[in-house]
Amino acid sequence: MIRLLIADDQALVRGALSALLGLEGDIEVVAEVGRGDEVVAAAVDAQADVALLDIEMPGMDGIAAAAALRSAMPSCRVLIVTTFGRPGYLARAMRSGASGFVVKDTPAAQLADAVRRVAQGMRVVDPALAADSLAQGVSPLTERETDVLATARTGGSIADIARILHLSEGTVRNHLSSAIGKTEGRNRADAARIAEENGWL
Repeated sequence: MIRLLIADDQALVRGALSALLGLEGDIEVVAEVGRGDEVVAAAVDAQADVALLDIEMPGMDGIAAAAALRSAMPSCRVLIVTTFGRPGYLARAMRSGASGFVVKDTPAAQLADAVRRVAQGMRVVDPALAADSLAQGVSPLTERETDVLATARTGGSIADIARILHLSEGTVRNHLSSAIGKTEGRNRADAARIAEENGWL
């Protein structure tokens, strides 16, 4: 029996996934959470074998939750299931330790099969998303440019961003300028939007 945790901030989606996968004879849904920062504790408490994680969740996104779970409970495999089939998300998810990545419109039988394959230690990736990811390549942003651009999404000033990231204002300006150039955005808000649409943030 595969012990499954489901994490999705939409109760209706979470309930539907639980009901569908719970019909499988070899899958038992042992925990459901609506926040990314609840994933690790729930997985450890329920001794989950596989965690099915959405990306967009409050508290902590699914990719960060995957990394935290792989660190706290390496035996628990992670399968990311998301509405947003963005190529950049796939690369980030795999770097975080996820074993699989599928989109939410995957048929129930295929999703159940993905859970089984991940539980067996295999990798499962949506084929169309894998092709898009290969065509697009990796994010052009450095880790620090990504941090600065992600922080800039809140709309704070250069001084605010510098304070939050413990950088000088000049360094923040340099990273923003570089990120705007690499994304070909018109300004930092546009650069952040482009990066987000590509799954780089």
